[in-house]
Parts: sequence; structure tokens; C-alpha cells
Amino acid sequence: MLGKTNTPEWGAGANTRNGVYGATGNPFDPSLSAAGSSGGSGVALACGMVPVATGSDTGGSLRNPAAYNGIVGFRPTPGLVPNEKKPLGWAALGVLGPMARTVPDLCLLLSTMVGDDAGDPLATTIEGRQVRRPEDFAVPGAVDLASLRVALTPDFGFAPTEKHIRAVFAEKTGLFRHVFARAEDTTPDCAGADESFEVLRALSFLAGFHEKVRDTPDQVGPNVRANVEEGLGYSALDVVRAMKLQMAMYKSWQGFFESHDVILAPAVTLSPRPWTELYPAEIDGVPTRTYFHWLALAYAATLVGHPAISLPVGLDHRGMPFGLQIVGPRGGDAKVLAVAAALERLLAGDPRTARPVPDLAKLKAAVPLRESPGFMGFG
Repeated sequence: MLGKTNTPEWGAGANTRNGVYGATGNPFDPSLSAAGSSGGSGVALACGMVPVATGSDTGGSLRNPAAYNGIVGFRPTPGLVPNEKKPLGWAALGVLGPMARTVPDLCLLLSTMVGDDAGDPLATTIEGRQVRRPEDFAVPGAVDLASLRVALTPDFGFAPTEKHIRAVFAEKTGLFRHVFARAEDTTPDCAGADESFEVLRALSFLAGFHEKVRDTPDQVGPNVRANVEEGLGYSALDVVRAMKLQMAMYKSWQGFFESHDVILAPAVTLSPRPWTELYPAEIDGVPTRTYFHWLALAYAATLVGHPAISLPVGLDHRGMPFGLQIVGPRGGDAKVLAVAAALERLLAGDPRTARPVPDLAKLKAAVPLRESPGFMGFG
């Protein structure tokens, strides 16, 4: 074990900066964000510091840094990787998962993380039978891409995806969508996703940080405070409505996957912005709803509990890594990994879609990030 990599404070937000260890820049341009919350893991992998890394994911904290740093990040089905430390044991938004430079490496790490653990109530079991077997995930399975029914969407019908990313997504998928049995531009119904996620996310922050914000507010950053304050403003009826919206969305997705095998979408709504910008306040001139609204492409899959992976597919039009998100059906973790591995092999031979690698010599010669104004803290 190497050690702990950098994250935003308590994993709140997708820009890896805090008042203890400072900011983490992007290895392809240190002035830009490495995303988060597992931003330190993403950078360590991209720079070859570690072969594999762990992370967590509620609003895309495994997938966002994977996309921004040109590596692979997988959000598993809730309960596949047990987590006995979450304060709301039955809540399914937050999960733990693996990150790596390649899908096979990621699978190897995942096989050491899965298990039947009574400490996590979502790691449901059948008495006398092992449900989560490491050997089922150690190597990605085989899949014939030509057999797949694929849905492609730049926004799931609601995410504020910037025009640049929409264009890159269309360009990248246009290079390989012909290999599938069917490639259809469509999306499952995600009505109410923003509202539902905002409320349910706030509940988890209330459970984990209400006392800390109440008792020592000066020791907590703006993102955590904002989530707790938001949660205190919701009523029981608001929570019920959020859960109903989530359930309606879940049911819609189950019907959608009866005629589709996987969904392809961008992993993140926008190309990396300066890390000095705590979060994107606008996208294409339109104000965002919250500090995490720009993560909507990721929390679509979070809300319904489906497995999703971010796979690097070359560079965008600004020379930064582009992440392709692959979302599978309910419980389809092995399918998502198999499709990702097959696509990874297919795309590796084309410089337009192969995994990008940062210029380490250029990074070494750059001015140390710690000398940049605003390196420490949130300002």
C-alpha cells in the first residue's frame, strides 16, 4: 500500500482541493482541475505512481476523475463492494470502487474488493451460498460487440452538457458505433433526476456532518456546509417526493434495458476548467442549479443503482482527456466490464481514441503548483 491520495474535504465536490493538502492539478495541464472526489487517485494513476487505486462514488467521484485524467473508473452496483462505514446503511447513492489505467487491471483490483459482508446491509446474501465471488470479476469476460443493442445519449435528456462535449461525443462514437448490432440515439426517462438527487444527497450529508457543522462550523468548508444547510431545509414530504421520483426513474430504466444492452454517454458534462474555480457556476452561459449540477451525467446512473464505468477515449478538442461512460443494466457489472474491455481493445489502435498519456517531462519542468495563488483552501 502506497498511502492516501488527495480528495476534496470529506469527498464533497468534484474539484480536488482543500485547506490541508491544497489543490491537485490535472497532469495534462496543471492549471486545470483533476476532478474528484477521487482526484488524487486519478492523477497518481495517470502519472504512473501506482498501478491501481481505490475511490468512492456518489455523484461520479470514481468516474469524473477517471474521465479528466485519462484512466478507468468503475462505479459498481451498490453492495457489490461492501462498505460498513456509511452512516445510512440502507442508502444506495454512495459506493466504493476501483480505478486503474486499463480495464483488466481494474478487474483485478475489483476482485479483491467484492464480498459478502454483513457489515453492509446492501451486500445481501443467500444463506449457505456465496453471492459475490472474487473469481467472477478477476478477469473481464468476453463479449461480441456486434451483438450489442446500444443506446447513445449526450445528456440523458436532462444533464447540462456543454456544446463542446456534445460535439466530441458525437465525433468519438461516430468512429465506432457501426460495430454494434444496433446503435440508437435515445435515452431512458430521467424526469425529476435533479430534484431527487439533490434531496437524497443532502440526507447523507445530514447523517454524516450535521453535528460537525453545528458544533465546529469554522472547521468545515463551503461544500459540506451547503449540503447540510440544504438538508435542514427539506421536509419529510420532500424526502418522500424524492424517493418517489427515484422509483419512477428506476422503473423506466428497467423497461428501457429490455431492449438495450448498454448506454453510452459522456462521463462529464464539460471539459476541465481551472482548479481555482471551485465548481462551474454556469455551462454555456446557463447557471447551474447547485455546485454539483455539472455532475448530472454521472448521477443519472447513481440514482437507479446501475453499474457504470468511465473509459478514456482519446482527447477532446481542447487537448484534454475525454471519458466515455458505459452504463449497464441492473446488476450488470460483469457485462459493463466486458463491454469496456472489448471497446478498450478496439480503440487502442487508433490515436484518436487510444488512452492518452501525460507528458511527465513537461510536468517536471512546470512551476510547482503549491506556488500558485489560492493553492490552499477554497478561495
